[in-house]
Amino acid sequence: MATTQLSAAGVRAGDEVVVPSFGGAQLARAVQELGARPVFADIDAGTYCLDPEGVSQAFSSRTAAVVAVHLFGRRADMAALCALGERHGVAVVEWERMPRTDALDAVRRRQYAGYLRRRLRGVVAPVVERGAEHAFTEYVVRVPGNGRPDRDAFRRALRARGVECGVPVRTPAHLMPEFGASVRLPVSERAADECLSLPLSAATTKKELHHIVSACNGLGGLLRERAS
Repeated sequence: MATTQLSAAGVRAGDEVVVPSFGGAQLARAVQELGARPVFADIDAGTYCLDPEGVSQAFSSRTAAVVAVHLFGRRADMAALCALGERHGVAVVEWERMPRTDALDAVRRRQYAGYLRRRLRGVVAPVVERGAEHAFTEYVVRVPGNGRPDRDAFRRALRARGVECGVPVRTPAHLMPEFGASVRLPVSERAADECLSLPLSAATTKKELHHIVSACNGLGGLLRERAS
C-alpha cells in the first residue's frame, strides 16, 4: 500500500523521500522498492512523530515527498508538514490513516491513559497537549536512566511481576546497516533507548491498571537511584 501511495504522489526512481527513522523501517523499505532513496529525519521528543524542523533540514533538490507516520495513535503535525511541503513544492503523504479518536474504544483508552498518567512514578508518561489528537493505540512511556540497559532491565522486572510490556522500536532505521545512512538523529536514538510500551486496551480492567501502576512505581525508586 505504501508503494502505491508513493507512486501516486509522483515518487520515481532516483528521488529522495523524507521519512521518520523512529518506527520508519518498513516505510523506508517501501521507498527503496520504487528505486528511490529514504532520507531519515528526526522526531519530536513528545509526539514521536516527524519534527517539521528536522524534515526541513533533510530537504535537498532531489526531495520528492515527505511521508508522515501517526505513531502509537498520536497524530503527526500535518498542518506544519503540509505547509512545509507547499513552500518547497514537495508532496506530503500519510503512510496510514490516523485512527479515529472519537470511537468508543479510543475514548476508553484515553480515559485509561489519563489514569496512568496521573499515577505513574519513576517513568515519564506521555503528555497530550490540549486539542491534540491521540487514540493511544499504544501506551508508550520513557524509562529514565543511563540508556538501553536500564530500560531493558526495567522491562524484565515488570514482566517478572506479570506486566506484559515491550519495546516499541528497538533500533531506529538510520542505524540499520541495510540503509547505509550516515546521519545522527539524537532524539530518535534516545527514544529507542528509553521507550517502553505498557499494556493498554479498551478492555483493560481497573484491577489491571492498578497492577501496572503498582509494579511501575515499585521499581521507579530503584531506577532513579541507579540513574543518579
